Amino acid sequence: MDPTLAADLARLPALLDAVRDASAEALAGLDARPVVPLRDGPPEPRRLPAHGAGAEAALADFRDRWEPRLSASAGPRYLGFVTGGATPAALAGDWLTAVHDQNSNSGMDGAGQHLERETVAWLRELFGLTPAHTGTFVSGATMSNTVGLALAREWLGERLGVSPAQDGVAALGPVRVLSGAPHSSIAKALSVLGLGRAALVPVPTLPGREAVDPAALDRALADTPGPAVVVANAGTVNTVDFDDLRAVAALKDRHDFWLHTDAAFGAFAALSPDHAHLTEGLDASDSVCVDLHKWLNVPYDSAVQFTRRRDLQARVFANSAAYLGPLGADPDLVHLTPENSHRLRALAAWFTLRAYGREGHREIVERDTACALELGGLLEADPALRLLAPVRLNVVCFTLADDPTPERLAALREAVSAEVFVTPTVLGGTPGLRAAFSNWRTTPADVRRAAEALRAATKEIA
Repeated sequence: MDPTLAADLARLPALLDAVRDASAEALAGLDARPVVPLRDGPPEPRRLPAHGAGAEAALADFRDRWEPRLSASAGPRYLGFVTGGATPAALAGDWLTAVHDQNSNSGMDGAGQHLERETVAWLRELFGLTPAHTGTFVSGATMSNTVGLALAREWLGERLGVSPAQDGVAALGPVRVLSGAPHSSIAKALSVLGLGRAALVPVPTLPGREAVDPAALDRALADTPGPAVVVANAGTVNTVDFDDLRAVAALKDRHDFWLHTDAAFGAFAALSPDHAHLTEGLDASDSVCVDLHKWLNVPYDSAVQFTRRRDLQARVFANSAAYLGPLGADPDLVHLTPENSHRLRALAAWFTLRAYGREGHREIVERDTACALELGGLLEADPALRLLAPVRLNVVCFTLADDPTPERLAALREAVSAEVFVTPTVLGGTPGLRAAFSNWRTTPADVRRAAEALRAATKEIA
């Protein structure tokens, strides 16, 4: 064994203590750190060392050169990208994921698979889905949407008497994917799956809304030759608008389509009695996307994909190799996602659900929603700013009251980046900014700090 590696092995408990202390210090300082540090680019690159100096030296180098440049994305005022943090239990679960280092894809070493299935069952209950849905962990919402649309592609083939998984996507002919205000990952998934970005057909939304107009969707489906795919939204990116999922699903009585619902963070509305009605009808979906490193507050990268047609899932992703064993009636996870290597990412989710239960996570959802409403009210009262949409759940979409150019908004965003991080957007042709609340640490005090920073910055760029 390399002598430096052997020395680290001999000192492993002390090294883990050092990492623990560094982690605790970093997390304790989240509130005081700049949310996005303003630095002049990365440090000067270094060459790969021929001889290593050991883990302790690597830790010191990381803390000196890289840690000060990292954002406080785990903290309470990182309001970009609908990013959660990591609850204490989720962090513990993620550390243990690395400790046990499972490739939880095979029934030949099956404990990891069984833990994932238990976690999926808990999540299914959390979101109000019935046992008709099976689920699998994937790396994020983009992959969850991709898997769901891969199943839709195979379903289209089933309706047409072909198998794209076997015969290729050309066997389908032209495909239409209908949606009101789809997330950008939908077009990306269609590109990856060979269906093409041009397959995505926009359907009119309700006036002043991002929710699809069910009557317009009905007409679009009537004009679609053959079976189609519908992508419904349970929480849009800009305004957290929800399609009427029951109305969309009811169209199946008259039209032949696969219903995929992108509920990346909107599914968590099911936890709040005041907002659970928004997710009514979710269970009627043929496939569902939910992102867990958003509102479940587990570390990146983690999402879950649900479907009613696991048979199609196994047909698409079956991995035929003697060393993997047979497909079987209850497919191993290796046969259900694009990944042959499948980290036990379910463990962090299992830990946080086991530690805090439904009620603990309901409190996070309701507190974040209250914080979004409070920030919306404070910005609405500021004459220099205006809301671009009502605050429906956990996202505040706003802009400058006067001359909201992308350049001025970029200057505003940069001016506040040490105190609060928000991201740019465009809504209805108007450039704006988004503040997305999904971190378990965020409190009303953070809202007031964010609002004050924005108020002061508008005066700076005036």
